[in-house]
Amino acid sequence: MKAVGVVVEYNPFHNGHLYHLQQAKEQTGADVSIAAMSGNFLQRGEPALVSKWARTRMALAAGVDIVFELPYRFATQHAETFAEGSVSILSAAGCDTLCFGSESGELESFQKTIVFLEANDEAFQEKIKFYTGEGHSYPKSIALAFQSLAPSESFIDISRPNNILGLHYIQAIISQKSSMKPETITRKNAGYHDEHFASATIASATSIRKALFGAAGEIETIKQYVPETTYEQLINYREQYGGFHSWENYWPLLKYKLLQSTSSQLREFYEVEEGLENRLLAAAGSSDSFQQFMESIKTKRYTWTRLQRVCLHILTNTRKETMKTSRKTANYLRLLGATEKGRSYLNTMKKDFSLPLVSKLSGFTDPDIELDIKASKIYALGQSGKGQEQLLSEEFGRPPIMLKS
Repeated sequence: MKAVGVVVEYNPFHNGHLYHLQQAKEQTGADVSIAAMSGNFLQRGEPALVSKWARTRMALAAGVDIVFELPYRFATQHAETFAEGSVSILSAAGCDTLCFGSESGELESFQKTIVFLEANDEAFQEKIKFYTGEGHSYPKSIALAFQSLAPSESFIDISRPNNILGLHYIQAIISQKSSMKPETITRKNAGYHDEHFASATIASATSIRKALFGAAGEIETIKQYVPETTYEQLINYREQYGGFHSWENYWPLLKYKLLQSTSSQLREFYEVEEGLENRLLAAAGSSDSFQQFMESIKTKRYTWTRLQRVCLHILTNTRKETMKTSRKTANYLRLLGATEKGRSYLNTMKKDFSLPLVSKLSGFTDPDIELDIKASKIYALGQSGKGQEQLLSEEFGRPPIMLKS
């Protein structure tokens, strides 16, 4: 059975994701689609709108055959580490192809860019140091460094978020000596950060979340932008757990954590660097919301995403010694769900997987599993009452979701 892999967050699963999934299967001729999906916290340093289990249901209902969890260690990191973990999971699961969305849409331009960067690595790194020294954020410095070095040939625009991820996916495939082949599909209509609905049927996840958390909070406004199964899952989740998750749910917890910490204690948390702890402490006491807090600590040097990841690691008590490691690949394949076709693939192929398949937490121990369990407990605190109790019990109590035809 030929398998295509996709790296996803599905926050939530929308029509653009459906288009990508369908095109991935069509372009590669795959029999099975496998997703490496972030858990309850995401790459931009924020909580997922709904839990990983609800998003797994969305994915399976829409045509994904197997969902593996991308561990917290990789899911909440910068693009390079995020890509390394994702590629290692899909490669270990026997995927023939990794298909990613990009603004470029041309694989040749990615390969040309990689060759150029390899040939000019020393000068590229020096340029990055120069621009970060001038006070630019790291992503901005990378884009400026590349622009200053690249000739007029057609390379990808590495200031665009999906192009950056695609570049790192291909580099990870090369560095891990994976047999997977990369494939890319042009993103349709909506940009990654678009906050407004861009067409009649395709909208970014950002704009969908903004609508759900808007003043009216009317879920009906997103109906045309998501599959019916996603729409039903969102309604059910809001009723069952008491609402959706956003950083504001966790602000009281983060504020408490900050106010009871000293600057030296904050320096122990992952990604807290260069005196940032003092800025965090100064803003914590005077901020009444997470939005206000973020606006207080935002500078030209630090992106919003980077600062959210800092806050997330403080919230989850994730320290530098926990995350800083030379290991760039996953240790296991944690199964979140599968369709009947996916189960057939697992039964046939699991003996050839290069990593252990984990479907029950009670039978497997690993530091990354422990980190995911802790993160899931914190995620549950974003709700209250019965919803919180249900979320707290799910990490150990819920088996992988098996969708019937």
